[in-house]
Amino acid sequence: MTLRDWTLLFLLSILWGGSFFFVAIAVKELPPLTVVALRTGIAALALIVILRPRNEAWPFAKGAIAAFFIMGLLNNLLPFSLLFWAQTMIPSGLASILNATTPIFSIIVAHFLLADERMAPSKVTGILFGFLGVVVLLGGDVLNGASVAALGLLACMGAALAYGFAGVYGRRFKAMNLTATQVAFGQLAATTIMMLPIISVIDRPWTLPMPSLAVIGSILALAIVSTALAYVIFFRILASAGAVNVALVTLLVPVSAILLGKLFLGEELAMRHYIGMGLISIGLLAIDGRICDQLSGKEEARTQT
Repeated sequence: MTLRDWTLLFLLSILWGGSFFFVAIAVKELPPLTVVALRTGIAALALIVILRPRNEAWPFAKGAIAAFFIMGLLNNLLPFSLLFWAQTMIPSGLASILNATTPIFSIIVAHFLLADERMAPSKVTGILFGFLGVVVLLGGDVLNGASVAALGLLACMGAALAYGFAGVYGRRFKAMNLTATQVAFGQLAATTIMMLPIISVIDRPWTLPMPSLAVIGSILALAIVSTALAYVIFFRILASAGAVNVALVTLLVPVSAILLGKLFLGEELAMRHYIGMGLISIGLLAIDGRICDQLSGKEEARTQT
């Protein structure tokens, strides 16, 4: 990775880490489902501004529309709803830590649904460390069965599982000759269309009081900065550095989310949360495989000499 790639990677981690911070502010005054609809709707409008100057066609080719709705369900509607609801019960930093298990769920889903994706020993090791970290994070909350926070933790894991299915399903867009911006716009627009009847029945947003300027600013930042702009940066890194390198952002997002929550929201995490994050990070590094490859390479070189 070049210096430019690393710079964009750190910037992306701040933008996505910031999304947990912005959501934590927004759900204090707005229902989670309304926040989801606002995020996807405003982000879709922002991506139109990017699409039109590039003269990119509207991504409504035959077969793409149904795929956008399914992708929107798996990659936006379900995980956003679960994460935002969870953040009404748990700190934003803790939600970001559990969200970091997404690559672990992606590997498990891909193993069972894709013939060309099988678990290597390093991936099995990574999954074991990841789930050990989750067990430490949950602590005794789930076993006690009485903690509201435990429901929030489980909701975050459900969101990570949905992202895992989205990662597998999203492969089909490669064969549709669509640009990254078109795919991002298509799924965000589809999600917004699905969310409108849901919030009309459940939240009835027109009856809600006017949110504060802080919440309005958080919604705009969440949609434009942490969604639309983040998508553009993500796909740019993906094109220049590859999927393996861009996946490293998963390790960095909790850091910025925890710092923002601590500095501006006064959130405090327990020691077991940091221990759990460490175990999940070890698991992600094992899945990434580069450190193991370097160590084995050095060992081979030492043996040859």
